[in-house]
Amino acid sequence: MRRAAMSLMVMTIALAGESPSYARDTKHLLPINAAMETKDAQEKLEGSVKFYFGSQLHPQVVKRLGTDVTNRKTNSFNKSDEKACNWAFLSALVALEKRAQQLGANAVVNVVSYYRRSEMASSTQFECHAGAFVAGVALRGEFVTVAE
Repeated sequence: MRRAAMSLMVMTIALAGESPSYARDTKHLLPINAAMETKDAQEKLEGSVKFYFGSQLHPQVVKRLGTDVTNRKTNSFNKSDEKACNWAFLSALVALEKRAQQLGANAVVNVVSYYRRSEMASSTQFECHAGAFVAGVALRGEFVTVAE
């Protein structure tokens, strides 16, 4: 009897080790305008740098100053995915805005979602991935001076 119980326990442990554990990684495509119109966006973004997403039309580029990627995460515990994603998106924009200011750029053009180095270009949506505890947004953009 002991031997059968021991064999059953060993098999149970072995099978438990075989089962894969999956972390939640929900992909969301969320509206840029809704995120840009939040009170947080109005307070955190200074406004001296304009953002142009995807193939959105922009004024003529006078000077190109480089390209960069920002990857921002936020705590999503006890928040809706949308709220956490909007916060991560805003954090990414703030990072791009600060870098643009350092370079003397007045715009960031061709802004695309760049999650895990996979480009998703849209003038109306951004990509966010949300898990149980963390939400993340990665953006890539080109810093430029545009004609005013």
